[in-house]
Amino acid sequence: MINRSIAEHTLPHVDGPWRSWRLQVVRAWGVLAVFLFAGPTVAAPASSTVSLSISEKSFRCMTEMTHVGHFYVDNLIGNLDGTVRVAESTTGGVYPAGSVLQLVPTEVMVKREKGFNAATHDWEFFELDVSPSGSTIRTRGFVEVVNRFGGNCFTCHIRARPEWDLVCDTTHGCDPIPITIAMTGALQRTDPRCKNRGPVSAEDAAALEQLAIVVKATPAAPSPKAADKPAHP
Repeated sequence: MINRSIAEHTLPHVDGPWRSWRLQVVRAWGVLAVFLFAGPTVAAPASSTVSLSISEKSFRCMTEMTHVGHFYVDNLIGNLDGTVRVAESTTGGVYPAGSVLQLVPTEVMVKREKGFNAATHDWEFFELDVSPSGSTIRTRGFVEVVNRFGGNCFTCHIRARPEWDLVCDTTHGCDPIPITIAMTGALQRTDPRCKNRGPVSAEDAAALEQLAIVVKATPAAPSPKAADKPAHP
């Protein structure tokens, strides 16, 4: 669970009726591992074999990444064109190694080296805690990763049809979720790691208030042990 100190830095400092949801809504960033990642099917150019070293410094302000549809992408080894090509495809595709997909600040999918983990199609799942000082990896791994609300990332993403490379969206075969694009957009625009965040709009405030209601009704999972670097499968 994100503590009060982080929550105070994450959402805008407002008084009055918004204060009650300000601390609740930050929990939403943990429930969204099961989210809609708009995804795609083109064969991205094969990347040269590179060993990925992923740490908390690998993650940054979402809105500094490349916006595709209603999510953001990046590539940790420089093949951003390959990642974007698949993300923009209307027929699916296999993401190149180094691809980063994020729908909300605290949930990340990273495409590892080819052959790294056959079960997850080489995706590694991360759950982060975020604050103005940066990112902390709360948990990471493959088929075993469970978010702070008890949702297993792999169990949701494996339902995506084969052409979508385990990436969920409303038409990709994954189970529907009670979260709207307005809510995820509001979370993206209030990412506390972003240095140039403007004031929260009335529309985003309304979406966050609705999201807080959803989150309040969702029980939190026990806190995990400190994130360990996963062993190579």
